[in-house]
Amino acid sequence: MVKLFHIEGKNNLTEFEGEKPSCFSFFSFNKLLFSSILVACFTLTSCNSNSTEAQTPAEKSHAPSKRALLADTNRNGIPDGAEIRSYEDRENFRDWFTAIAEYQFYKQSEAWNPEQRDCSGLVRFAWREALRKHDRLWFQKMGAEYESVAPDVAAYNLEDGVLKERLFRTKDGLFNKSDLTDGTFQEFADAASVMKYNAVFLGKDRSRLKRGDLVFYFQPFVQKYPYHVMIFVGEARTNNESARDWVVYHTGTSADDKGVVKKVRLDTLDQHPDPRWRPVVNNKNFIGYYRLKILENDN
Repeated sequence: MVKLFHIEGKNNLTEFEGEKPSCFSFFSFNKLLFSSILVACFTLTSCNSNSTEAQTPAEKSHAPSKRALLADTNRNGIPDGAEIRSYEDRENFRDWFTAIAEYQFYKQSEAWNPEQRDCSGLVRFAWREALRKHDRLWFQKMGAEYESVAPDVAAYNLEDGVLKERLFRTKDGLFNKSDLTDGTFQEFADAASVMKYNAVFLGKDRSRLKRGDLVFYFQPFVQKYPYHVMIFVGEARTNNESARDWVVYHTGTSADDKGVVKKVRLDTLDQHPDPRWRPVVNNKNFIGYYRLKILENDN
């Protein structure tokens, strides 16, 4: 707090009031008072100015530069601007991703392209829709049975994100700005590409599994697409039977079979009549559990 003017003691005030100042002393007093006011105003303005300047860098830090968005600081081939860095955003993405995937078990959305309805198509569809703005138009498009499950992912959405709709890396290597235009990122990626270029290996141990992680198999007897992927839902939103090991997946398509979406527990798959589909360590067809690179900060 700045003291503009102060006269100590009643006697001093009386003596001052009793004086008959000359024109010089009168104008000197007013000049002194005016100068004090100017100094006070300048001081207050300076403080306010410094306060505003101190806030500006903090505010700017919430809006990363384009250069920062296109960096690849963890050298995983995915631009930093496409990764989901905050814990809250990662949880919101997991909620949407797994919920949208589980919804397809009960009724496949008309928004899901029928020509892309297979195991990796389910991953791509749920991933893409999880990053959209979930407004009234989105719910109208998806269907009446959909409901809000979490806030939107704040740091990334398809309309403004650096990758737009081309979310899926399709070749090996570190990220380079030219990847955005040379076809490295596509709207389509098969199960093998999702696993190799868009996810990181966690192992065959379930202890690290989180909602939204992926389960991969390699079945060489399926010649065209030998890789198969499932989405780990964890605790299902509907009919969970008090279990937390649910997965959903599409069985794949063929010339005479459109396939279906299934929802099953890992505990049930452990007892699958065909040992090739058991997610156990000694099954050579079970590759293991993976996590999307955009969620890699959870590792």
